[in-house]
Amino acid sequence: MFDPATLTYDANGLIPVIAQESATGEVLMMAWMNADAVAQTLKTGRVTYWSRSRQAFWVKGETSGHTQRLIEMRVDCDRDCLLVQVAQEGPACHTNRRSCFYTALRGGEEVEIMAPMV
Repeated sequence: MFDPATLTYDANGLIPVIAQESATGEVLMMAWMNADAVAQTLKTGRVTYWSRSRQAFWVKGETSGHTQRLIEMRVDCDRDCLLVQVAQEGPACHTNRRSCFYTALRGGEEVEIMAPMV
């Protein structure tokens, strides 16, 4: 059985997590987990992050309804970053966009490449 304690966490006990839409490969967002959030995500199948600002667990979509159902969790080669492949319901970004990565740098300028979802 996988033990979240085998991962490499930073000085605050956190590990970065990239969320990717399983069906398309689209990168949705980056957030943080602690060992308990990793364990809870694996147990429930509902992606659970650690909110650094609130110092509390954050189950994606718990208030917005824009949930992430875990399809697969992957550990990188250094064991210090996670990739969660998810089934995303609605926008992933708090700005109501599909992805948090909606700004591109093109020709030295920031270009918004994704409008909010209606």
